[in-house]
Parts: sequence; C-alpha cells; structure tokens
Amino acid sequence: MQQRMKTHQLTDKETDSLLLNCMTGTLATVNSDGTPYAVPVHYVFQDNAIYIHGLPVGQKISNLKANPNICFNIYEMRGLLMDKDGKPCDTNTAYASVVIQGKAQVVEDLNEKKAALSAIILKYTPHLAEKEIPFNMLKGTAVIKLSVCQMTGKYYA
Repeated sequence: MQQRMKTHQLTDKETDSLLLNCMTGTLATVNSDGTPYAVPVHYVFQDNAIYIHGLPVGQKISNLKANPNICFNIYEMRGLLMDKDGKPCDTNTAYASVVIQGKAQVVEDLNEKKAALSAIILKYTPHLAEKEIPFNMLKGTAVIKLSVCQMTGKYYA
C-alpha cells in the first residue's frame, strides 16, 4: 500500500459522501485484446453499488459482457497547494478520490432498472424527478450495476 494511502484514508462516511455528491466518474473495462478502455460516466451510488446508464450496445457493454471485471474512479480536485518557496516541482494538489474494483452486470429486472434510472434523474435533473419514465425508454436504456468488491478512498489536503 502506498504511504499516502496509509496516512490519508477517507473514512467510510467520507467515502460514501464523496460517492453521493461527485457528479462524474470514470468506468474502466477490459477490451477483447486485454487493453483497458476508460470512459467518463454519470452515475448514482445506492445500496452499496454504482449504477450507470446508456445505450444498450457499444464498446463498454461488449467489454463487460465478455469480462465483467471493472474499475471505477471518482476524483474531486479541491485546490492547489503551492510550495512556500515557490518551487514548481513541490506544488501539490488537494483532492479526494475513490477507487472501486468490482464486477459489472447489465440489469434486466425492470423494477431495479426503474429505481436506478429514477435515482439518476433525481441526482442530475431533480426538477424532472416527478415525471414518469416512459416504458419504451425503460426497456431501451441499458442500466449497468457495478458491484463493489474492493473500495478505497483517499485524500490529500
């Protein structure tokens, strides 16, 4: 474990708070040739899982169907920490981040899909949260559940 990880771990409460409040994350999947594929996503954190949505076809869907192993990251830059002597190489960054390793699956259960999509709508467009999700959109939108196997949060201030 990195030294900074040993001394700058977020608490479970801080990690959960960051996951609930951060607006974007990066999902990494594995291509068929073994190379990584990382893509920015909107997400919601609920029931100790990450839910994302998107088109039902594409590279990330193909990748996770072939290999469900994922890595998910969120990052919040909180500012620059300037060196008191003005040395550019000693400038640092104040931040908080969470890294999740886990398994992904496409959600097929319509009730779970609807709950995840409703939570995403509430997070990003709360003024539309009372509107009903049309059935064709519910059926035609892919919802991916990222189950957490390992989660770490760290910060530097």
